[in-house]
Amino acid sequence: MAERSGLLTVDLDAIAANWTALHARHTEAGGTDLGAAVKADAYGLGAKQVSAALAAAGCRHFFVAHVEEGVAVRTALGPGPMVVVLNGFRPGEDENYDLTPVLNTPGDLAAWSSTGRDVLLHIDTGMARLGLSPRDVDALADDPSLLQGVKLRYVMTHLACADTPADPLNVQQAARFAAARARLPAAPASFANSAGLFLGHDFASDLGRPGCALYGLNPIAERPNPMRPTVRLAAPVLQVRDIPAGAPVGYGATWVASRPSRIATVAVGYADGYLRSLSGRALGRHNWQEVPLVGRVSMDLTTFDVTDHPAITPGSMIELIGPGNSPDDVAARAGTIGYEVLTALGSRYRRSYVTAA
Repeated sequence: MAERSGLLTVDLDAIAANWTALHARHTEAGGTDLGAAVKADAYGLGAKQVSAALAAAGCRHFFVAHVEEGVAVRTALGPGPMVVVLNGFRPGEDENYDLTPVLNTPGDLAAWSSTGRDVLLHIDTGMARLGLSPRDVDALADDPSLLQGVKLRYVMTHLACADTPADPLNVQQAARFAAARARLPAAPASFANSAGLFLGHDFASDLGRPGCALYGLNPIAERPNPMRPTVRLAAPVLQVRDIPAGAPVGYGATWVASRPSRIATVAVGYADGYLRSLSGRALGRHNWQEVPLVGRVSMDLTTFDVTDHPAITPGSMIELIGPGNSPDDVAARAGTIGYEVLTALGSRYRRSYVTAA
């Protein structure tokens, strides 16, 4: 039976190998342990499968954004590993799934006081998003009893510009974090994201928290990508038609054939997470040969000019992400970042998880 939907292939061995390589880099820089960000369904690739592969590789700390994500990861892993909810939650909301909250506000401190639970404390050092503000840190330093009744496992912060190594904010954040920790009860530090792991000794910590690099995205802009690719996406050609010169293609007639052309209609669209901003910009591949996307990406269908590729027929697969056309490459054509490309991947693809085990 011919394929009628796209195929997303995730290389779990490559994700595990990326974690192992990052762990080695972190320890060489003076760091201790390494966790993994598996929020947003492991950046769109499947938190259940990815978390299990990372646990088998030795990962024992998993970071999610929401309670529901934490429940899914805990269900996949069982008891033992720490599952940390970065956005925090109120006591009881984890329904005995043994999730660990990040305390981001004085209200969080008050809510968790005297619960006896493991917690992480987040210090804002330059993002102006979540985390205790400098004024909040002052109050906590003056009254450390606010942390009584909880088990402070880590104090954490988050880097704003780590993917730009020369940005002075990186050094400023490191200094602010060290100063804040010196005023608070002693606890291990959790510091570097993916890019932060490449900034050297001053950014090593007791627990690193890589995300994007695990999934093959380049952690440092303008440098060769040191990570293994982890994902391929291909979608089937549903129809090929010949059109004359001057014929328009797709919504808005934004592309008009300049010559007699063959147009392949492929079963992928923005409802699948193939971004509409790729319209007229993206390239697919067939047998390593590039085929240009023409016209607009619509909800369920996208069109490619295959005039110079007579081997492409209905049932052929057009590769949309893969070797030579990475998520970062696709993102550059869409005017966005690789994170968005991966996390947008929809639920309509058939998924194949590759592992040697």
